[in-house]
Formats: sequence, C-alpha cells, structure tokens
Amino acid sequence: MNDDFVRLSYDIDGENFVSAGEASTRVKRSLRQMGFDPEIIRKVSVAMYEGEINMVIHAKGGKATVDVYDDKIVIELADEGPGIPDISLAMQAGFSTAPDNIRSLGFGAGMGLPNMKKYTDEMNIETVVGKGTTVRMTVYV
Repeated sequence: MNDDFVRLSYDIDGENFVSAGEASTRVKRSLRQMGFDPEIIRKVSVAMYEGEINMVIHAKGGKATVDVYDDKIVIELADEGPGIPDISLAMQAGFSTAPDNIRSLGFGAGMGLPNMKKYTDEMNIETVVGKGTTVRMTVYV
C-alpha cells in the first residue's frame, strides 16, 4: 500500500441545516475529480452526510476529516457534543434523541448511525458523555 494520501478537512457548522451536507458534497466532488468509482463515492457521501446531520442536530457541529488513499477512504467525524450514552441503543434503526422541532424538518428519524455503518466497511465510535464523540469510518476501494 502507498502511504501517500490526500486530506480533506471541513468545519461542520452546528445548528445550521442550510449548510448541513456541504462537506459531504465537496468530498463527493473531490472523489469524482480523483476518478473514484461512483459506488465508492455514493457510500462515502451517504455515510458522511448522515454524520454531518448528526453533528448539526446533536453536537452543535464539529470537524470532518477525510483521508483519501489509493485503496481506502477514511472519514473521521469529531465533535464536542453531549456524547452517546448507549451506543448499542443508538445503533438501532429508528432510535432517535432528536427533538420534535428537528423531526418536523425531516431530520432525526434514527437512521443516521445505522446508515453510516451500512455504507462503510468499518466503523468505530469513541464517545464520552459530556465530552464528545469521534466516529471513524473506512470504505475500501
């Protein structure tokens, strides 16, 4: 494997649903320009978008870093939000702690983390309640 990689970094603006998804759109565009297979681009885009929305809803934003290698794409989403008290519960499809006003906007249906896992080959969640969460996802090319 070649250790060379391209790093893409984005600040996710918290509580701003207008800009939510901008980072995943930019990553999608960059991967397209780099010549990645459309299915790989779709997986990365969906997983990253779901993570962005979670950071906007629950954590007042955060930082997204995408490292693009020849053989894999590694996405790291880090925030200083409330943390996830029960990861196994949060991973259940349909489980959500999003407030009603967010749900009324069409977000917070409880599919964020399950979709992130579904569209990536590896996913690891590190969380400390009251401190924040870091999600690392890998999509193999």
